[in-house]
Amino acid sequence: MNKKNKSKMQLPFRLNILFFIVFLLFSILIIQLGVVQILNGEEYQQEINETDQEYTQLPVPRGKIYDRNHQLLAGNESVYTITYTPAKGVTAEERLKLAEKLSHYISMPHEDGDYDLSERNKKEYWYLKHTDKAEKRLSDKEKEKMDNGEAYNTILERIKKKEMGDFTKKQREIMAIKKQLDQAMTLTPHVVKNEHVTAEEYSKIAEHLGSLPGINATVGWRRVKPYDETLSGIIGSLSSQKQGIPRDKKEYYTALGYKLNDRVGTSGLEQQYERVLRGRKTKIEYTTNSNGEVIDSEVAVKGKRGKDLVLTIDTKLQKKVNKIIRQEFDNALQSNPYLNRFMDEVYAVVMNPQTGGLLAVTGQRYDQEENKFRNIGVKAMYASFEPGSSVKGATVLSGYESGVINIGTTFLDRPIKIAGTPEKSSYAALGSVNDLDALRLSSNVYMFYIAMRMGGDFHYNRNQSLNYDPDAFREIRNYFSQFGLGVPTQVDFPSESDGYEGPDPKAGNLLDFAIGQYDTYTTLQLAQYVSTIANDGYRVKPHFLKSVHTPVPHEQELGPVDKSVETEVLNKITMDEKYIERVQEGFRQVYQETGGTAAGAFASKPYTAAGKTGTAENDIYKDGEKVLDAENHILVGYAPADDPQVAFAVMVPKMGVSTSQPEVSKNIGERILDTYFQVNE
Repeated sequence: MNKKNKSKMQLPFRLNILFFIVFLLFSILIIQLGVVQILNGEEYQQEINETDQEYTQLPVPRGKIYDRNHQLLAGNESVYTITYTPAKGVTAEERLKLAEKLSHYISMPHEDGDYDLSERNKKEYWYLKHTDKAEKRLSDKEKEKMDNGEAYNTILERIKKKEMGDFTKKQREIMAIKKQLDQAMTLTPHVVKNEHVTAEEYSKIAEHLGSLPGINATVGWRRVKPYDETLSGIIGSLSSQKQGIPRDKKEYYTALGYKLNDRVGTSGLEQQYERVLRGRKTKIEYTTNSNGEVIDSEVAVKGKRGKDLVLTIDTKLQKKVNKIIRQEFDNALQSNPYLNRFMDEVYAVVMNPQTGGLLAVTGQRYDQEENKFRNIGVKAMYASFEPGSSVKGATVLSGYESGVINIGTTFLDRPIKIAGTPEKSSYAALGSVNDLDALRLSSNVYMFYIAMRMGGDFHYNRNQSLNYDPDAFREIRNYFSQFGLGVPTQVDFPSESDGYEGPDPKAGNLLDFAIGQYDTYTTLQLAQYVSTIANDGYRVKPHFLKSVHTPVPHEQELGPVDKSVETEVLNKITMDEKYIERVQEGFRQVYQETGGTAAGAFASKPYTAAGKTGTAENDIYKDGEKVLDAENHILVGYAPADDPQVAFAVMVPKMGVSTSQPEVSKNIGERILDTYFQVNE
């Protein structure tokens, strides 16, 4: 046989051996599967059936908040944190034992030994330490009629304070720890302590994790606000880990996927933009056995911290406005401490009239008892006051549009007397005045004539009754609302006031309304009103938010823009442009021309400002008796007059009346514009 034929015979032989080996391996595998199925299948199937998949979510740091110049206003600071993640079925006895162990490694915050423990916390602790004795409080017959919960609560009710005695400081601390452990939900990390966890406490816990089931030593975060005093209330606050979701918001937030112990914004911009700042939680999938023990875990969804906000607020300007208000407040008190003793707060709003961006929103209150100022800026959006003559621009425009006056219409400014009512007048008899004079000189009588005519009486006769249609109130308020007076400004903030609407639509009150001494408005509404006039009749929505940014790994950098806030025009004044221009000219004359009520402060400035002054009676009463003649002093304005970049409103309530009265509102407004345009004071 030749080599070629021999080779052909060897190849099938080798293949047969290979096939035999493969057959043998498959046979062994089949036998093994059979053994597993027949001998151990039930056991394995039971184990599979007894495991379960659970999900939990871990919080991530909130987005940051910056001002328009990227100064950090609210950020996150890393802190040591002790958490507890309970398995299923953990008993109260087990939590108490765990609390006792933890008490060797950490101390709980308290004030003079007070751990904020309720009577129930103490009774539950005593019950666990004296279970047999406590159970005797309930007879077997009573137990038969109650479920476990009812029986337990009844036993606690029957434990007397005297019986428990006094607890040691160590016992109270254990109760405080257990109180936190009791609040934890299955497989959800709960913060036991995250304020003032020391490095020593952190390392001790980390070292003994093996004997502390469910406890973890990790790094969390807390909110830091470098300019909290400057912007107190505007940035807002978060709920504490202890508080979690506020009770009145429980249904709202849980419907959005929040957990009860999640921290949420409870005020200010933290609340307004909660869903932007919160971020996406890390989602963990746990596999547990029939005993509730975690046998495996993995990250199902990777978390991502919240998006960052850039505001329109200029922190540098805000700080300076705060300082200006405090200085002028002090000057007023030193000038006349008696007559100004009821003046305790001042407000100012500065905004871009073309975009609605809020540059500064502040309020300062002087606490006489503590001899210090407090920041109350949020009240600029909900504290309302009579605005006085500052709203006369809206009154004149209402007169134009209703047809009761026209450009150049004149009236004789002298006291008006309506039958059965006190005499009404301007601060002086101004003689014949037209519409521009009425604004420049701040004529009350001119506004009275507009009101009387809108009420239906074009033929005023001294000491006689008016022909008056009460519907005039509705008409003039409709005109005012186009400027944002008496209606919400729609600012992006959790709450604001639309002011107070006087309830009695009689003729005399309509005349008072026309000079700003009946309805009340907020400082923000007045800023929106003057911005509307400055902006050629376009009322824009005031806003704090400038842009939203996607977070980036580099914590000190701003990420790409996710959303920019565009200017939102709420409405256009339904009046001929020539009327808007006429009032703009009147406002310019108030600040620039001889006799203008604010010309002394602004006429010589390198910028050309325009606006309106205002004074409204705001007498002080105590026990129903007037104790002081007082006034609200108001100033609204904008600059430059021909191309407005900035608008403002200043409200100084309850200034004592005096011939030597300091002009606080004018001084503040002047210094605000000087600061904005960087004019040396």
